[in-house]
Amino acid sequence: MTQLKPIRLLALICLFSATSGAEEIGSVDTKFNLLSPDDSIKIESFEDPDIAGVVCYLSRAQKGGYRGALGIAEDTSDASVECRQVGPIVISEPLKKGDSVFRERRSLIFKSLKVMRFCDETHNSIVYLVFSERVIEGSPKNSISSVPIRPWSAEDPANAVCRYR
Repeated sequence: MTQLKPIRLLALICLFSATSGAEEIGSVDTKFNLLSPDDSIKIESFEDPDIAGVVCYLSRAQKGGYRGALGIAEDTSDASVECRQVGPIVISEPLKKGDSVFRERRSLIFKSLKVMRFCDETHNSIVYLVFSERVIEGSPKNSISSVPIRPWSAEDPANAVCRYR
């Protein structure tokens, strides 16, 4: 029965260190660790799942060391988001206020990084907010980015309108 404990621990680590669905663009090391992975800043991209034509770029700190390699280190709350129009914007239905478009675990169970989407109806823009949350207390560190809805080309009528349900 004692042989099953390491297997259970490995299964738990794999379960809680699932990938976020973002594509890694690159990274830079911020702290050298001699015999284990370095601390780093990761740069990733992801498409808005509900709005065609928008891609967000996310930079976030990632702990190295042995705990980071096993996926059990708690990463810091430092993150930044920048979103851009990369094609004609298509909004098929009115948006939900404060909808989560990206989520990633930052520790084994207590902390996560989230990107939420808001709609600025007055200026016909989409606003993205990145922040971290914990079960007990989140961090006030945050970053925002906005994407104004504009025609992509002469053939694109830019009839997309940012509005809530």
